[in-house]
Amino acid sequence: MGRTRTGRHARRVRTAAAAAVGALALAMLTAGCRIEDAGAAGSTAPPAVATARPAASASADDGKPGGGTPSPSATSSRTPSASPSPAPRTLMSVGDRSGRVRELQARLRQIGHFDRSPTGYYGTATVASVQSFQGKRGLSRTGRTDTVTWERLLAMTRKPTAKELDPPAPAPAVAKPDARCLTGRVLCISKNSRTLSWMIDGRVVSSMDVRFGSQYTPTREGTFSVYWKSRHHVSTLYDSPMPYAMFFSGGQAVHYSSDFAARGYSGASHGCVNVRDEGKIASLFDQVRNGDKVVIYW
Repeated sequence: MGRTRTGRHARRVRTAAAAAVGALALAMLTAGCRIEDAGAAGSTAPPAVATARPAASASADDGKPGGGTPSPSATSSRTPSASPSPAPRTLMSVGDRSGRVRELQARLRQIGHFDRSPTGYYGTATVASVQSFQGKRGLSRTGRTDTVTWERLLAMTRKPTAKELDPPAPAPAVAKPDARCLTGRVLCISKNSRTLSWMIDGRVVSSMDVRFGSQYTPTREGTFSVYWKSRHHVSTLYDSPMPYAMFFSGGQAVHYSSDFAARGYSGASHGCVNVRDEGKIASLFDQVRNGDKVVIYW
């Protein structure tokens, strides 16, 4: 009886052990391990379970205290802010006189922003033209030609030709001559038409634009005669050049004026008759003699 109980007990122990081994094998297969890794059959020791090492957390690379060195990708994403661009540099402004100003005026004239012949002088007319150009292009209307304005103008225009830079002056509209101009050799000067006509015996030999003195230093009217010629004259009163001067009344003379050539009628003389075409007055100077008549009238 006791032997039978002992045999039953032994069979139950073996059956339980076999069931345990089977369960363990099933568990190892489910976990992806090979059955040999479970140890010897009948072992009751729990198998070693491989634990996956967690991936390094992002905080290890964020550059914070205790973290690792920031990764190159993280560093490259932090681009420095762009430094502000320098302010435009002024190239030309009011009062300048140069060939570059003449080119500026010629280029502005190509696109309808300058309505006269280039003079090379940066006066009020040029300031207004530059402001007009700047306003149409959304630039600051300073009237000064800075680097931005100049580059924009260059992109929109072509290099001016010699004729565009220095076009021939149109022949002035000659006024009907005063009766005193119809005989002899006469410098016939009209304040109304602002012209000088060199006349011989009632015939106009040449004519040119002229300007006169201001209201404070007016040019005298009447009949005079040339009493002195001075090709390279310089005013002792105003210390200004008066080339091709032909004096007719005190200190008043007919002469070339570079200021008139540059500024036009926006300026005035100190009483003299200014001529702006140097070639024409140079030719006139060679023809006029002392004693020739000068008539100034309205």
